[in-house]
Amino acid sequence: MISNPFVGIAGNIGVGKTTFTEIVGKHFGWKEFYESVADNPYLDDFYRDMHRWSFNLQIYFLHHRFAGQVEINNSQGGVIQDRTIYEDVEIFAKNLHKMDYMTDRDWSTYQNLFKNMTQFLKKPDLIIYIKASTDTLLSRIHNRDRDFEREISPEYLHSLNISYDKWINNCKDQKVITIESDGFNIFKDNEKLQTILKEIETELNQ
Repeated sequence: MISNPFVGIAGNIGVGKTTFTEIVGKHFGWKEFYESVADNPYLDDFYRDMHRWSFNLQIYFLHHRFAGQVEINNSQGGVIQDRTIYEDVEIFAKNLHKMDYMTDRDWSTYQNLFKNMTQFLKKPDLIIYIKASTDTLLSRIHNRDRDFEREISPEYLHSLNISYDKWINNCKDQKVITIESDGFNIFKDNEKLQTILKEIETELNQ
């Protein structure tokens, strides 16, 4: 396996990235970096009024993930990250702009800021894309029952799924493993989990 691998976990809201990050990170002995969700001061406002708070939310996520990226750049061992910084611009901010929740002015400012912040950052050696249908996402979101996620619409999740598939299909210069997670219980389906872990190791050995 390459020394000090950097693995990014990508996927839609509710797909199971945090759990997957924890299990894979512990298996390989990698340092884990998690998305700032529970302590995000904008999420509740955002889901109540996406027009008003989309830019604020995306700037907060960008700032938090950039701080994590700087720490990753300075890490000596392997690392695994719950959601990559590239999803911020390629999925969430772009989708908000397309849905007219983010103005042209804010989108332009966000893109320029993203470009300036990320040009010197290390890219992941491998991206693991966990995908699920909109119905599965809604079920998982319902089961974890976070207050601020109760306002998420199926249309919004579906639009994110479309954006994710387009982004992954265009990652031509990036190693990607795609995991279909509909019907996959990471705590019970040990055979499939072991197959995934071996696939990760194989990709990082190439």
